[in-house]
Amino acid sequence: MPDYSQAAAFDKNDRRLINGWAFFDWANSAYALVITVAIFPPYFLALAPDRVNIDGVSIRDESLLAWCISLAYLIIAAVSPILSGIADYGGKKMRFMRVFTFVGALACMSLFFFKSSESLWLGVVGFILATLGFAGGIVFYNAYLPDIATEDRYDAVSARGFIFGFAGSVLLLLANLAMVLQYEALGFPSETSAIRWAFVSVGVWWLGFAQIPFRRLPPDRPNAMPANVLGKGYEEIRKAFHILRQSGNTMRFLVSFFCYNAGVQAILFLASSFADKEMQMEKSRLIVLVLLLQLIAIVGAYLAARLSGWQGNRISLLTMLAIWTLICLFGYNIHTETEVFLLGGAIGLVMGGTQALSRSTYAKLLPENTLETTSFFSFYDVMDKVSTVFGTLVFGLVAQLFGGMRSSVLVLSGLFLISIALMLAIRIRRMHSS
Repeated sequence: MPDYSQAAAFDKNDRRLINGWAFFDWANSAYALVITVAIFPPYFLALAPDRVNIDGVSIRDESLLAWCISLAYLIIAAVSPILSGIADYGGKKMRFMRVFTFVGALACMSLFFFKSSESLWLGVVGFILATLGFAGGIVFYNAYLPDIATEDRYDAVSARGFIFGFAGSVLLLLANLAMVLQYEALGFPSETSAIRWAFVSVGVWWLGFAQIPFRRLPPDRPNAMPANVLGKGYEEIRKAFHILRQSGNTMRFLVSFFCYNAGVQAILFLASSFADKEMQMEKSRLIVLVLLLQLIAIVGAYLAARLSGWQGNRISLLTMLAIWTLICLFGYNIHTETEVFLLGGAIGLVMGGTQALSRSTYAKLLPENTLETTSFFSFYDVMDKVSTVFGTLVFGLVAQLFGGMRSSVLVLSGLFLISIALMLAIRIRRMHSS
């Protein structure tokens, strides 16, 4: 078991300590919302050639963007067991949290120099490195939870992190929206210049506010990392898989989760690319769309929790998967900007609830009387990342082969239908807290 003796010098459930931890979510969620969802995808598609030649292979620009996300998450999926082992057993959480934050924030700021098709590969590399920094930092951020809170406070503390992340990212996105809409009044020579400075603002925000958790969280233990720490994460995941595969019910859920999460993540990462490429929406309107989606997501998460308490997790997930399927089918035939906003509202309604209920449903399907769940959730996190790779890879491949993203959206509906079929065969034990 990890040794948290060094953290014992800090009082758990201390409000200042917890708020300091939550400020890491405030800091890096700005990258997830502003860069990966709202601003960078349409900017990338505007500057990149419609087809990019790589070693004689012609790749569509939207496929290249999707595969950048695939590559970043493939790397994280491969090394996340090592990172988890370091976080749980190595006692060097702060050191690695700092490294990933600095790499991610500086790579994000480097996107300022991506200003034409001639500097395309600077944009590609910067985006991949920033995504790696974001995803890698989260591993160590999550690992601090047992250090700062008692088990009975995990849900409340996690929720505080989510609230901080939402508030910070939306606040910065509103500022960036003002920069883009009022670029002349604010002294920017062009809209493109305002967007490039928005990239810098995200990196500065990320790095600046991260200093709060860096100063407040428990420091690393002074002792060296154990010799076997690098393989510990893989060992834990193998152990979890050996146990889980004995339960057909749990494995059916995991396969279902893999399929629908692949679809969900592909849509969330590439929805703004679709609106830009297929619908030619203005960048400022895209930012408004993303804001709308985020606000509706809060309501959607609340409604999903209420539905789960009333009808249970399985019915709630089946309802949301049916909505996701309709979103894909409707998205294939979308033609007007009004329809784009309606579709964005539907995505917001189900995106938060789907992700929240997935993790709690998995917890209910773990073997009864499981005392140590770390290895099981490490396995779940790897499944989450690999399914993201799969979804974005398929999205880009279909767009490449069939000449557009509408076909990609239609194919994603097939993943949701497979998920529904598997979910119908799952039995989830009801709990008083559900």
